[in-house]
Amino acid sequence: MREELKILYEDTELIVCHKPAGLAVQSAKVGQKDMVSVLNNYLAEKRASGRNRFPEKCDGRRTSRNREEVSTVHVVHRLDQPVEGVLVFAKNKRAAAGLSRQVTDGSMEKIYRAVCCVHDSRVCIESRREEGQPGNRAMEEDHEKKRNGTDYGRNCYEPGKSYCLVDYLVKDGRTNSSFIAEKGDRDAKRAELSFRIVEISRSKLSDGAETEICAGDVHTESDKKRILAEIKLKTGRHHQIRVQMAHAGLPLYGDRKYNERWKEFLTEKDKPYSDGSDSGKIPLALCAISLAFTHPATGKRMSFQTEPNADVFRLFAAPVGQRKLTDQSFSGE
Repeated sequence: MREELKILYEDTELIVCHKPAGLAVQSAKVGQKDMVSVLNNYLAEKRASGRNRFPEKCDGRRTSRNREEVSTVHVVHRLDQPVEGVLVFAKNKRAAAGLSRQVTDGSMEKIYRAVCCVHDSRVCIESRREEGQPGNRAMEEDHEKKRNGTDYGRNCYEPGKSYCLVDYLVKDGRTNSSFIAEKGDRDAKRAELSFRIVEISRSKLSDGAETEICAGDVHTESDKKRILAEIKLKTGRHHQIRVQMAHAGLPLYGDRKYNERWKEFLTEKDKPYSDGSDSGKIPLALCAISLAFTHPATGKRMSFQTEPNADVFRLFAAPVGQRKLTDQSFSGE
């Protein structure tokens, strides 16, 4: 099987896989390899070898139409090209419609892990409130500093506690980026996610500073820490996690677009590539580790998990398999 294709589950209706970082889900460039072409080639090879058979159809029907429709996978949801993790593709139009409805109504649950960068922890952030309710003026002022490039991450986050972020994003197609806007701004779309801190890295940064943090500690402006965060998406906007986490003072490791000081947090292994000589070696530390949905044919609730491949995640102890990922993980939303 191809190196870029890791199948987690497959039946007559759908296929679940781990998309590697750097491979687009579906590219508009003719001849460029993407997940759709890789999966279509995989299914074609199975058909040619006679391996494209399953014990029974998920809905009990054995029709020629079902056999014909597996020739092309259908995109249900996406991950940005630099992001790795779990994706589900439909094998026929009926399954695609059923899965797409779950994406739209929010019943398809997606959980991510990210390595974030923090410079100090002197100011504690409060969970953001829904629009129309009292906000946190100090936090808004802090966000304004970040937007102006005058402050980075002066927040502390308690491990295990959940925080909710609600922002309004505008996509700039010319630069392939998104930015925070006001609620009433033209083209602004509501973006919501929740996150919690899973672990703080205790390894050393390239400058020798220890990256240990405990709730209530006081740190200096020069402190730099890598934090493992678990993120649950409520909406699916362009670059949403990267933009919102950076806006909240937790820009992602290896994010050259939304983390201006990304070089300061590089591991010793990644540091040699900071001059851009081989920037592809430095990953964006973001992985969709868990995906849950209802099977469009059987009605069974299904959940799939994977582990990040990027080396920077190995700075942290707890793998996905040590804990069951459920909504209770975000009970503080």
